[in-house]
Amino acid sequence: MSSLKEFEKIPDADIIKKITAGSVPLFELLIRRTNPFLYKVGRSYGYNHEDVQDIMQDTFINAFTNLSQFQNRASFKTWIIQIMLNNCYRKKQKSSTKNEIASEKGITEKSTPMFTNKNNGNTEKVVMNKELNKVIEDALEEIPLEYRMVFSLREITGLTVAETAKTLDITETNVKARLSRSKAMLRKKIEKMYSAEDIYEFNLIYCDMMVKRVMNEIDNKKHE
Repeated sequence: MSSLKEFEKIPDADIIKKITAGSVPLFELLIRRTNPFLYKVGRSYGYNHEDVQDIMQDTFINAFTNLSQFQNRASFKTWIIQIMLNNCYRKKQKSSTKNEIASEKGITEKSTPMFTNKNNGNTEKVVMNKELNKVIEDALEEIPLEYRMVFSLREITGLTVAETAKTLDITETNVKARLSRSKAMLRKKIEKMYSAEDIYEFNLIYCDMMVKRVMNEIDNKKHE
């Protein structure tokens, strides 16, 4: 990992250019940067820890295989989350979701995420070595999938309204409406008790394991 330190502050788009030019080991940086987000997406979709890891591995391999097709019209994070969601959907094609209408009152692009850490507003900061909180998992799982995913992408993963709409292929109005409804469902239960970092955390040890799994798979494909 030490050899990658000099690249740690380089933007994703520049890292991608280097990877597609032949610097494959740099893909590890993209894995580490997006590991927590993909994990939260998979858990929010309703999969258990083991299934989420399998879907994440497939997602990273899909992203690597199609990296040359990545167009910088969206962030890499948004792009790979879309791939993760597609993989989650394919695994659960037989499931159906309801389309409910909710009020979007009070939800704007500048709305503050309800779980923003007051001591650190960076929603991408991951607090390692915490166990998953079963109470919060249960509360989130009681929410219909379409609300749960909007809540996860906006409040836990930290995507903007526009990014969330693009990722889920819905309108920004729908994002605001579903976010408003999901907050109403959860606020009384967990807002005063937990922070975003407590929800569906991806422990550092699993991040290291995922990096090893994906990079080994990429290396194997090169020798096929």
